[in-house]
Amino acid sequence: MDHLPPAPPRSPMENSSSSKPPTPASTPSSRLASSPSSRLSSAPPHPSPSSSAPTPASRTVYSDRFIPSRTGSNLALFDLAPPLSHDAASASASSPGAPSGSTPTSSPYCALLRAALFGPTTPDRVASSATACSSSSSAGASPVGSPATGNIFRFKAEVPRSAKRALFSGGGDEGVLFPGVFTARGTGPRKIPRSPYKVLDAPALQDDFYLNLVDWSSHNVLAVGLGNCVYLWNACSSKVTKLCDLGVDDTVCSVGWAQRGTHLAVGTNQGKVQVWDATRCKRIRTMESHRMRIGALAWSSSLLSSGSRDKTILHHDIRAQDDYISKLAGHKSEVCGLKWSYDNRQLASGGNDNRLYVWNQHSAHPVLKYTEHTAAVKAIAWSPHLHGLLASGGGTADRCIRFWNTTTNMHLNSVDTGSQVCNLVWSKNVNELVSTHGYSQNQIIVWRYPTMSKLATLTGHTYRVLYLAISPDGQTIVTGAGDETLRFWNVFPSPKSQSSDSLSSIGATSFVRSYIR
Repeated sequence: MDHLPPAPPRSPMENSSSSKPPTPASTPSSRLASSPSSRLSSAPPHPSPSSSAPTPASRTVYSDRFIPSRTGSNLALFDLAPPLSHDAASASASSPGAPSGSTPTSSPYCALLRAALFGPTTPDRVASSATACSSSSSAGASPVGSPATGNIFRFKAEVPRSAKRALFSGGGDEGVLFPGVFTARGTGPRKIPRSPYKVLDAPALQDDFYLNLVDWSSHNVLAVGLGNCVYLWNACSSKVTKLCDLGVDDTVCSVGWAQRGTHLAVGTNQGKVQVWDATRCKRIRTMESHRMRIGALAWSSSLLSSGSRDKTILHHDIRAQDDYISKLAGHKSEVCGLKWSYDNRQLASGGNDNRLYVWNQHSAHPVLKYTEHTAAVKAIAWSPHLHGLLASGGGTADRCIRFWNTTTNMHLNSVDTGSQVCNLVWSKNVNELVSTHGYSQNQIIVWRYPTMSKLATLTGHTYRVLYLAISPDGQTIVTGAGDETLRFWNVFPSPKSQSSDSLSSIGATSFVRSYIR
C-alpha cells in the first residue's frame, strides 16, 4: 500500500488562514482516491461532474460531497450480509455449488452491526442484496468492487438522519432500525427522594388530630400556628416573621390562606376568626360567631368558611358588615375538614361523626351525604384533573381512602392504607396524590391515580403526621407532626419537565435544619 508523506509540522503561533495552500497530494479527496486505487486495482475511476453526460442505462445522481454508499457491496465477505428473501434463500440453498456455510450470520451482534453500518433492512435492499449475492456466488469469488457488485465507494445522498440520531443520541428509533435486537423500554416508576431536604424545628406544634395548623400561600409563604402565635416563613428568603400573638388566654387552632395569598385567616380556641393582611402584618377583622374552637378553614373566591366543634359551618364575607352570611347545619359532631372545589361551586366537609357532606353555594343542608367511613373524616382533597372527583380519608378505626364522583353521586373506590389517614393533597402537575398517616406507622405515601399503586413511602416523623401543605409550584410538600418538626419533601415533578427542580425556588439546595421561630 502506498503511504502518504507526513505533513510538515506547523509552528504553534502559525495562523491557519496564512498557511500555504495544500498540495494535491495532501488533499482529502486525493487521499480517498489514492487509497482505493492502490488497493483495488480493478475499480473503475470515479466519474466527475465535469465528465460527459451519463448514458440512459445508468442515471446516477451526483452530489457535491463524497459519501460512501455500501448498498451494492459484497457484505458476505464480512459476515454482514442482510437476510435473504424466502425465494432467494431457497434458490441459494438448492444451487449445487453453494457451500454449506454460506448462510449469512444472524446473531444479534451481526444484526446490530449491520443495521448500524448500513441502515435498516428494507424489502428493496433485501432484494438487491439477494440478487448481488446470487450473481456473486454463480460467477465465483469476485474481488470487492468488481462490476458485478459495484464499487464500494460511490457518490450518493447522505445517510438518513434518523439512523444517526438513533445511533448516537439514544433516540426511540431502535425498534425500527434494529428489529429484534432492542427490547421495549418502560418508563418505570419515578424516583422520589426518600428523605426530606429541609427540616424546621417547630416548638409547641400541637399533636391534635382535629386541628389544621399549616398552610402554604400562592406567594410562597408558609403559615404555621405554634401555641398562641402564628409565624410566617418565606420559602424564597427563609425569613421568619411573627404575625400575631393571641395572648395567654387563647391558642391557634387553624390557619388558612386566601387564594390571592395576601390575607390569612386564623381560627382560635375561643371560637374567633381573625383575618390578617400578611404583607402589612395587620389584623383587618375579627368575627366572633362560633361558640367553640375553630379547627377548619377554607377560602373560596369570595367566601371564608369555618368549621367548629359546635358542629356548624359558617360562611363569612369580609366585605359584609355581619360576622357571617349563612350557617350550615348537618354534622352531629366537630367539623374537622373543609375544602372548596376548584370551581368554587361545591364545599366538602368532614366531621368527627364519620360523615362526609357536600354542599353547594346556596344550600343550608348538604346535597350529598356519604356515610361509608367508620372514623372521623379530616382528610379531604378535590382533584384538579377531573371535575367532581373527591378523595376522603378516615381515622384510626377506618384507615381507608375513598373516592367519590360528586357529579353522579357514586362511590368509585376504596383503599385500605393500614393506618390513620390524617391528610390528603392532590398534585396539580400529575395525576397523583399524597396521604399522611398517624397510628400506627406515621408514614407519607405517594399514590398514582387511578391504579392507587404506591410510588413511594416516606418516613422520618416519630409522631403522627397531622399537617400537610403543598407549595404553589406543586412540586414540594411540607409535613408537620407532634415531634415538633416541619419536613420538606420533593415528591412531584414540575408541570413541563418530569424532574423536580423546585429546590432553588423555595430557598433550599441541600439538607438544612433550622428553627421556625
